[in-house]
Amino acid sequence: MYKIHLHGLIFHAHHGLYAEETVTGNRFEVSVDIGFSEKMSIQSLDDSIDYVKVYDCISEHMKKPEALLEVLASNLASAIHTLYPRIAYISIHIFKTAAPIKGFSGKVGVSFDKEYAS
Repeated sequence: MYKIHLHGLIFHAHHGLYAEETVTGNRFEVSVDIGFSEKMSIQSLDDSIDYVKVYDCISEHMKKPEALLEVLASNLASAIHTLYPRIAYISIHIFKTAAPIKGFSGKVGVSFDKEYAS
């Protein structure tokens, strides 16, 4: 299985449960790993997964506020799989780098892994 990786993508977005998050937004870090069949011979970009198209898909979804990061991760996985139905596996990690938790230092996030039937 081949895997492509887009790691450490940074976005300012308005995801979250709290009113201030939807107004001021937050900094998010997104990483995606995508696995696809090695049965094919990769000779051109058409045989692989285009990083640019995946990034554009992620970027568009980051502009659509979601209350829960779990929903966002699931929606991202579905959208990327729609772009590339030959995907066998996807793993998405989304971190909020400034969580609205008093006295908290660090980042919080979710991971979503999905395998698709070949």
